[in-house]
Amino acid sequence: MQRRVLLGGSVGQFIEFYDFALYGVSAVVLAEHFFPSDNPLAGLLVLFATFGVAFFIRPIGGLFFGALGDRLGRRNVLVITLLTIGLATTGIGLLPTFEVIGAAAPILLVLLRLLQGLSAGGESAGAPSFVFEHAPIHRRGLFVNITLAATALPSVVAAFLVFFLSSSMSDAAFMSWGWRVPFIIALPLALVGLWIRAKTEESPAFKEMMAEQRADEAEVRPEVGSHTTIGEAFRKNWLQMIQVVFVMGLTAMGFYFLSGYFISYVSTTGNLSREQSLLLNGGAMLAYTLLLPVAGAIGDRVGRRPMMIGGAIAIAVLAIPAFSLVTSGSVGLAFLGQLIFVVAICFYGGGCYTFFIEVFDTRNRFTSAAFSYNLGYALLGGTAPFIGTALVDATGVPHSPAFYVIGVAIMTLIVIAATRVPETRGWTK
Repeated sequence: MQRRVLLGGSVGQFIEFYDFALYGVSAVVLAEHFFPSDNPLAGLLVLFATFGVAFFIRPIGGLFFGALGDRLGRRNVLVITLLTIGLATTGIGLLPTFEVIGAAAPILLVLLRLLQGLSAGGESAGAPSFVFEHAPIHRRGLFVNITLAATALPSVVAAFLVFFLSSSMSDAAFMSWGWRVPFIIALPLALVGLWIRAKTEESPAFKEMMAEQRADEAEVRPEVGSHTTIGEAFRKNWLQMIQVVFVMGLTAMGFYFLSGYFISYVSTTGNLSREQSLLLNGGAMLAYTLLLPVAGAIGDRVGRRPMMIGGAIAIAVLAIPAFSLVTSGSVGLAFLGQLIFVVAICFYGGGCYTFFIEVFDTRNRFTSAAFSYNLGYALLGGTAPFIGTALVDATGVPHSPAFYVIGVAIMTLIVIAATRVPETRGWTK
């Protein structure tokens, strides 16, 4: 059952992040079809603004689906979220372009992005929580990070799929209909994920909590046995939720610089071709997929807090060298720069990805983790591609996004120290 849950959680994360990664991988094409402009950079800026829109509704989705998950069970809610995000992504692949229906095209695109974000708000924290509650206590970091590693693999698949399509057909055919294919296959992928999840069971921790709740209600103790509420999560976990917003905000920024920005960044600022950018980023995301579980296993041995502190320092120190190499104009150096960045954010992920679930107890875990995780992703993840593009445009300095990365890493270290972020390894709640 643990293996089934791990596979089901990983597949769900793959599909969720495939849908989001595809938007970043296809940024240049989508900008041309839905936000046409004489200035390609202006079109990209508008597109990345809509990229961020989906993130700002994710905390609302986290509250909605999190509260349902804490009351009805993780497994039931994860069925709804996976199906919804598959439908929304396929919808993007079927949308008429600006040339066909005018201003209605970008409006419909934004609405589908909002639907993606709403469902992702539940899936993004629900699947890791489901896996966490099934995992052996001494291997939680490994289990959760395997699940989260599936968030990087979609970027590899999306990048290579778009590369294959763009290189195997004429530019005219790809721009006309080829770009739609990766979006349309999202729904069949979601149905496969639902089939896998149908073979899993609700987590032991949730079933134990519900059994205790029924016993408390039988003893007429409503103050103990009453259903969890959103208000209760905020009253009980407000400090931990603030910590998670900042802790996960740093990894969100790093991940979406890597998966949602670097392809267009390398091609526009580093002056490499679209195909070269796709291949380089696909290789970097594959490295992320392989290294993140290793970092999770290390976190199981040394603890979550040392991994977060060491990882944040590494991100701050390596940001300028990494971004300078990425924009060097050399294929080899650009790949090296992305690998350096990958190592730093994976080391940090070895602590933060388990911490954001482990710090909350079973009763409020889904609600608390989903809201704070998604708020961090909205503030620093969804805005990363837009801020990176705007900084290069405003300063003319190719590696200027690195200074933003350094600032966020330092801010996170201050929060970890000032709010006394605890070591959660081995906690049972």
